[in-house]
Amino acid sequence: MRVLIVEDSVLLREGLVRLLEDAGHEVVAALPDTHELTDAVAEKDPELCILDVRLPPTFTDEGIRAALGLRATDPQLPLLVLSQYVEERYASDLIAAQGGSTGGGPLGYLLKDRVADVAEFVETVQRIADGATVLDPEVVAQLLTRRNRDERMLRLTDRERTVLALIAEGKSNQAIAGALYLSEASVEKHITSIFQKLGFEPDESGNRRVLAALAHIENQGEKPSTGGIR
Repeated sequence: MRVLIVEDSVLLREGLVRLLEDAGHEVVAALPDTHELTDAVAEKDPELCILDVRLPPTFTDEGIRAALGLRATDPQLPLLVLSQYVEERYASDLIAAQGGSTGGGPLGYLLKDRVADVAEFVETVQRIADGATVLDPEVVAQLLTRRNRDERMLRLTDRERTVLALIAEGKSNQAIAGALYLSEASVEKHITSIFQKLGFEPDESGNRRVLAALAHIENQGEKPSTGGIR
């Protein structure tokens, strides 16, 4: 897989290059800022872009604005945004772009601490490239809107609520089936019903799973347990 990196920290940038190349990927460009990003994307045609949120010259939102720009010009380009801290507003902007008129391609938003777990990080990179949407649990926890109780949740059965809670914990369909002693087919039926009741249209990016988990978290007002959304 061809990967383009935009990260101002030399140590982290070189570390990302090393671990991705060790995992068999090709880093086609490793940039310290966004000045040459547009040209690099056009020339190198990456299959995934990894961007830091805060980049020169102001170290505020250059990375997010660059990600949104890439999303506008190439809606299906997989993006992974890395942040030192939870940037609730910036994450919300990216997720909002996912639901825009043109939709959005695979998206990841992770805290930089996750890079330390090399195996999990490399797996996450591959999942995003393959079409998944992956949000850091800490990011999800702070994406809680200040809305009142979601009336859509009242449409769910007790079993569907349990399945949704496990989705919010990052459980796969197989793991949910094992936890509830159900077949995977039964779990899939429950998840389909949940999506329908919450009003999420079919897609191929995994966004419905993320949105359903967020709806559950908003409703509960609780922080999810460890593990990403799958």
